[in-house]
Amino acid sequence: MKIMKISAVLITALVLIVTTFSSPAAEPDLNSAIKAKLLRIGLTAIKVEPSPLPGLLQVQTNRGLFYTSEDGKYFIAGRMFDIDAGMVNMTEKALANIRIDGVKEFKDSMIVFPAENEKYKITVFTDTTCGYCKKMHSQIDEYNDLGITVQYLAFPRSGANSQGFSDIKAVWCSADQQKAMTTAKSGNRVNAESCDAPILAHYNLGQAAGVTGTPAIVFEDGSMIPGYKPPQALLQDLSR
Repeated sequence: MKIMKISAVLITALVLIVTTFSSPAAEPDLNSAIKAKLLRIGLTAIKVEPSPLPGLLQVQTNRGLFYTSEDGKYFIAGRMFDIDAGMVNMTEKALANIRIDGVKEFKDSMIVFPAENEKYKITVFTDTTCGYCKKMHSQIDEYNDLGITVQYLAFPRSGANSQGFSDIKAVWCSADQQKAMTTAKSGNRVNAESCDAPILAHYNLGQAAGVTGTPAIVFEDGSMIPGYKPPQALLQDLSR
């Protein structure tokens, strides 16, 4: 009886030891360590997850998508392609998902110019100081007439502490946002009381989603065209 009691105690202890060491909570929090390392080089990691390449982690940051080794020692900035799949850009595929999620998140805070007979919908990261953004907006009726709804997200290229940031915020804070957008992109100043417009959140999404300039046109599948596209040329791209 005494031997059986000792055996039972030993088995219980072994189970506790195995459980403790196999528990995820007992493993080093590598993600936290990687996030801390990236902070040292000025990047805030939003999500760390396995990449399509074994042994490499995919890191979504406030400045775009990057890769690290599993221990966080090596950092890679670049594109990943799947050769066997016909050179599919895996980095762009991941960024497309970020854009889709972002469009859903901010769908209620966009300035929208709807097409009466909508066939396509595009989301444009825009800046009121950008020449090609002004050119694109001057043709807004042509896009709409082709069945293309245009919805705007703010991306003040000069950053959060710039005059451009204040100018585009005034557009979002206006009672008539559509009119204010047209006024601003015509080169005129928009006066509006300050509000809680999510300009910084739009801007941060753009940076995380790979936007480096304006206009940046996002299709419904998350793919992105960097730069201006004339109405007919954009329609051809959308209809492919």
